[in-house]
Order: sequence, then C-alpha cells, then structure tokens
Amino acid sequence: SFVMTVAASPTHAGIADITNADAASGLKQALTDGSTAAVKLLGAENGYFANPKVKIPLPPSLQKIESGLRMMGMKKQADELVLSMNRAAEAAAPEAKQLLTDAVKKMSVQDAKTILTGGDTAATDYFRRTTQAQLTQRFLPIVKKATDRVGLAQQYNNLAGQGVALGLVKQDDASIETYVTRKALDGLYLMIAEQEKAFRQNPVG
Repeated sequence: SFVMTVAASPTHAGIADITNADAASGLKQALTDGSTAAVKLLGAENGYFANPKVKIPLPPSLQKIESGLRMMGMKKQADELVLSMNRAAEAAAPEAKQLLTDAVKKMSVQDAKTILTGGDTAATDYFRRTTQAQLTQRFLPIVKKATDRVGLAQQYNNLAGQGVALGLVKQDDASIETYVTRKALDGLYLMIAEQEKAFRQNPVG
C-alpha cells in the first residue's frame, strides 16, 4: 500500500547517494563544523568538569603510590586537584581549533574517500593521527601552568617519578600535566566522534 511504501523509504539520503565532489566538500564542511563545535563545548567553563563522558578523574596510579597520598585525609586537596585538572583542560581546548581546521584543509581526496567509506569514527581517527602530536605540545604548557599552583599536583609529580622507577606508574602518567594532557585529548576526540556519528546518521542535513 501507499502508506507502507512511504514508511519503508528512508527519510534522508545516505552517503552513497552523494556525488564524489559534493561528498568531499560536504565532508570538509561537516568536519570543520563538527570539530569547531566539539572545541567550543569543551573550552567553555565546565566543558570537561560537568560532562561525565570527558571529566578527568584523579590518576589511577595515585592510589598505588603513598597509599593514595593518604587520600582519606586529603579529600579537600583531592577535590581541588580534580577541579584544577579539568579547568586546565578547558583552558587548553581552544588551542585545538586551528590545528583541527588546518587538518581538514590539508585533507587529500584519498583521505576524504577513506573517511566516507570508513567506519563510524574514520574522521576522528584521521584527526587523531594528524593532530595528536602537535596538540600534545600545545596543551602541555597550558596544563602545567594551571596545575602547578596546586600543592597536591606537585606532591604527585614527586611521587610519580619514583613510581615510574618502581614500575608502579606508567611513563604516560609520570606527571600530572602529561596525564591531564592525554585525558584532555581523549575527551576532545571523543566529542569529535560524537559529532561525526551525528553527521553519518544525517549526511545531507
């Protein structure tokens, strides 16, 4: 029946229905818009801190060293450290906008094809591959400046160095700033992936 036909037809055109030229320019626009939106969300106050998907927790290694810095008696300092870590990530996030935009501009036709025919996070994987090293360099000094003011961060850095030597702490977590930078970037790519999934569900929109 007519009703059945209407119900069965898709409500929007799929990626397969878009021509190559349209796809490449449309994809670049969508990725620029999506990555800009992700940066804007994370760079606002509470962008990390109030979002359970990307909120940065205390380093797991903190529990392994010095009995978690006697965490039970240091709840106030621990809370202060968590807030400062997330504020540091929020302060660093805007640095990503230009590098992400540049990565889209440099994208080859082959990159675009791979992204269009790739999995749900093919574009996010492209961003991670092309921007992670540079973003790490940009984020680190901003994060360090924000966390240096917190006493517990300095204690962690002193103990984490010993923890690495003893094999209790991964090299990645050897300092608060390296840990926060890594987690901040994970959160950034997670939010870009959410934007990408939305685009894939409605490419024409």
